[in-house]
Amino acid sequence: MRIVTFDIETYGDMRGPWKPEDLELTICCIHDSETDSYYSYLKEELPQLWKILESTDILVGFNSDHFDIPVLNKYYPGDLTKIRSLDLLKEIAASLGRRVKLDAIAEGTLGLKKNGSGLQAIQWWKEGNIEKLRAYCLKDVEITKKVLDYALENNLLKFKELGIKKEVKLDTSKWLTVSAQSALTKTLGF
Repeated sequence: MRIVTFDIETYGDMRGPWKPEDLELTICCIHDSETDSYYSYLKEELPQLWKILESTDILVGFNSDHFDIPVLNKYYPGDLTKIRSLDLLKEIAASLGRRVKLDAIAEGTLGLKKNGSGLQAIQWWKEGNIEKLRAYCLKDVEITKKVLDYALENNLLKFKELGIKKEVKLDTSKWLTVSAQSALTKTLGF
């Protein structure tokens, strides 16, 4: 099974009512289980990513169904919603009844902290500091992958809230099951 864990960074005007599709993508970073490698793609390099996405069995992200996929779909010549996805935040919220930040999950589950924030990522983009932006996005992908691996092994995740460590139980039994339609999407015909 080919799993692509991914994250994006964006910039744009978030004042007033906005939708993820209103934002501009700056970078997309992935972990490809087929090569066990991490890759990054600036907006102009996205066509290199399409063949990988076309042959993945599942896209994994954090808040990806609500945010990352709609933004990335603006650039994709097919329809990313046709590729099976697993949004870890959606799974956590369904079990817990509310959302929890990736940083809280990373700290509680893995003892790791993110190396920045989305606002810092926008600032790095504006400054032209692509390497800091890339490192931040790749770190989020690494954390998301490790969170996924932990959840699959333990059927739970941990998080810190007001200094107290808590757990959220998860039913991961169907997360990576392959259906006949989850393989090649053939949206682009690769």
